[in-house]
Amino acid sequence: MKQIVVNQTVKIPDGVTISAKGRRVIVRGPRGVLRRAFRHLSIDINVVNKNTLKVEKWFGSKKEIAAVRTVCSHIENLIKGVTKGFQYKMRSVYAHFPINCVTTENNTLVEVRNFLGEKYIRQVRMSRGVTVVNSQKQKDELILEGNSIEAVSRSAALIQQSTSVKNKDIRKFLDGLYVSEKTTVEEED
Repeated sequence: MKQIVVNQTVKIPDGVTISAKGRRVIVRGPRGVLRRAFRHLSIDINVVNKNTLKVEKWFGSKKEIAAVRTVCSHIENLIKGVTKGFQYKMRSVYAHFPINCVTTENNTLVEVRNFLGEKYIRQVRMSRGVTVVNSQKQKDELILEGNSIEAVSRSAALIQQSTSVKNKDIRKFLDGLYVSEKTTVEEED
């Protein structure tokens, strides 16, 4: 059973401009520019006026119709990224050996030292557009910031995966770096 047409609109806030051409979306805002391609989906993306963007699907099956809402969510994340930015906070958890995190190369590389007392230095490079700093207020905390939610969350995941415990009972050995808070760089009203 195919529905004739399904559409959804995304509100564009002031100070943000969106251009959509050939299912490629470019969002410009006060914090920068984000691009995203939806070429793998057969949907229509049109900028109706300067305040609304319309995503529609003609004669779609149930799965194709579900993609309409997904695309709208991605575009909303792009808008949020160029206006407020994304910030992830990570805490290091250890039972005995204190984990030491050092940021180098213009805050784009994290070096994790002394994990479970190992001499090996784990190096994790951040995705493009993501910076990482040690928190001044909180001990053993890393703060990741960027405009793209995908880049920030991927960088946080790479840091967490770098400190996975091998050949031990992971219920007992809970050491590692974990995401403790997901928020925006600029405070929401």
